[in-house]
Amino acid sequence: MKTAQLRRLFAKVAAVVGEMNDAQRRMIILRSAPDRYLLNSHEGPETYHEFLVRTSGPLLHEPPANRRGPQGSPR
Repeated sequence: MKTAQLRRLFAKVAAVVGEMNDAQRRMIILRSAPDRYLLNSHEGPETYHEFLVRTSGPLLHEPPANRRGPQGSPR
């Protein structure tokens, strides 16, 4: 293999590993969210205190539009 081919291969492997890392991090955040353990998590909070408890965990932030790939997914 030529060096250019190796660089492209390593870049693709690095991109796949990075995407799997992001997916794993997001899954851990979603699994540990307080909303997951509520009986009626599909309904909105009834009180302000309940709202604060539901949003107390780390929130998922989407990347800005100028940092997304061509299909709207993060690069």
